[in-house]
Amino acid sequence: MGIVANTRECEFKCKIIRKEKGGYKITITDALDGHQVVDIIPSRQKLLVSEGESIKLDQPLTINPNVGGFGQGDALRVQGILFFLASIVFAQIFLVLKKKQFEKVQVSKMNF
Repeated sequence: MGIVANTRECEFKCKIIRKEKGGYKITITDALDGHQVVDIIPSRQKLLVSEGESIKLDQPLTINPNVGGFGQGDALRVQGILFFLASIVFAQIFLVLKKKQFEKVQVSKMNF
């Protein structure tokens, strides 16, 4: 959801372009002065506005108020965080195993 103007009496027209990789590019044009604002909507979002519809200031463009947020629609970003968390888990496991190995060496030195 984007703010497109500061006054409450303005009316806006929207032009919606579906992007190749998913999502929408919405161009909102001020009916009074022709000023344009472009808003990018990620994929998997249901739009509440349609092409050429007259919209009002602060009118939501999608059902989800948290559009954009963490970027759950971006699979590569989610895979990246999962890989990062898995690498941390493996690093912790290997550190614990190394500590156990070091403790065994210390115990063996005390027996001599």
